[in-house]
Formats: sequence, structure tokens, C-alpha cells
Amino acid sequence: MNIRYSRHAKRRLKLYKITEKIISEILKEVNKLGRQEITKKVQGFKNPIKVVCDVKENYITIITAYPLKRGLK
Repeated sequence: MNIRYSRHAKRRLKLYKITEKIISEILKEVNKLGRQEITKKVQGFKNPIKVVCDVKENYITIITAYPLKRGLK
């Protein structure tokens, strides 16, 4: 699968210092088509990372990614 990043997502990754490697690890949990929100605790970050993506047959578009301010509830 190819991974595309929206302009907004590229800016958020740079702002919060999230690498593409971290995003690819989080995307291993993708198992169906459509828009998805994935939240996962990542080593090196105080709070979990939330990734919003749109999954098509041939590619995944990352819409945004950011650390949750309040953590998981």
C-alpha cells in the first residue's frame, strides 16, 4: 500500500516531531476501507498519538496526526 500525506498532516508531523516510521507502525492496525481514527501509545511520547486516515484500495491518505492532550479515557 502506498501512503500519502495531506498538506495538513505534513505540517502536524513536523510540528509535533512525529516521524513517518511511527505513522507506518500505527497503520499496521488498519484492516478495513474508509475513514478511520487510530489511537496508539508510542514510546518516546508522553501522550498517545492519534492518526486520522482515509483507506482506499491502493493507498492510504493520512489526514492528520497529533498527540492527544488529555491522554486516553
